[in-house]
Amino acid sequence: MAPSPRPELEKQYMSSKPSPKKQSPEPRPSSRHVHILLISPTNEILLLRRVQNSSSFASAHVFPGGNLSSSQDGEIPLPDDKQRHVDGPAYRLGAIRECFEESGLLLVKKKGDQSGDLLEVDAETRDKARKAIHAGKLKFAEWVESIGGVVDSDSLIPFTRWVTPANLPKRFTTQMYVYFLPLTQSSPAAKTVIHVPTSDGGLEHTTALFAPCTRWLDLATRNEIILFPPQFYLIHLLCTFLTPSSAPLSTTELQAQRSAVMEFLETDGDGKGVKWADKVMSPVGLMLRKSDGRSVLALDKPGPELKGSKRRGDEKRVVLVKFGKNGPRDVEVRMKEEVLEEERAAAKVKL
Repeated sequence: MAPSPRPELEKQYMSSKPSPKKQSPEPRPSSRHVHILLISPTNEILLLRRVQNSSSFASAHVFPGGNLSSSQDGEIPLPDDKQRHVDGPAYRLGAIRECFEESGLLLVKKKGDQSGDLLEVDAETRDKARKAIHAGKLKFAEWVESIGGVVDSDSLIPFTRWVTPANLPKRFTTQMYVYFLPLTQSSPAAKTVIHVPTSDGGLEHTTALFAPCTRWLDLATRNEIILFPPQFYLIHLLCTFLTPSSAPLSTTELQAQRSAVMEFLETDGDGKGVKWADKVMSPVGLMLRKSDGRSVLALDKPGPELKGSKRRGDEKRVVLVKFGKNGPRDVEVRMKEEVLEEERAAAKVKL
């Protein structure tokens, strides 16, 4: 019996050559995207489920975010400018705008208010603005100013950038952020469901849900939801600190978890000197494991646009994933040296 054909994503990730369909001496320009790891008052994380017929990440669970818009977010560096891959005002404004459009959560504070509370906006005003902003009929920044608010861009914490490998047909340069919603005394067992933004009529997402990091990883590990490698990897990193409890956590305990995350983000994570805010990951196929058929993706390279720069990814960790026609499955984050040692041991046994 002939072997099953390899999934297209597996072939692309595991090949260092451009796709044979469109040979090009230069990598395709990368679209500029932003996503927010939005942490709830009970230290749960928000994921949105994309619709099945989406052109990108179909049926996958993703962080709120999307594509930057020069008309909404301001000047965006050109494809050949290295600043295109650097955190900046356009990325921050775009992240908060996209979060509002997709989830209805408005990360805006009242102008002049030092309390740290987010600006309250009634549902009718909020929904009307979301529709108009999504349709391009209203500028987000101007609307925020008109309601006496200021975009809370200073509270966005950069947490890696991801550049799609050069040989994939759709490429993105994606800035990731962490944002902590203000703490409350509400129970961590409570779930907040946010319905699909009426502005897109459900064309991009179905529902959104806050859940513990451990819950998301468990669902993905059992292949009950789809998490692409970047989402799985970042949730995996936060899972060490944002651990749920059978009993409601106090505000002090919740803040202690957040402080641990902040301390972690000030490190480099692999001893190579590049902090998490400046790390750039462009996943590259390291090997195809014979034991389980999973691809091993290295995360240490920053991508062709940043070749020669001092920015790098994660030297210590790799992502294991099996690419199928329905997306990535059996995703796991492991230490690179452990995986390599397993392969060396397996090779010796065969000898």
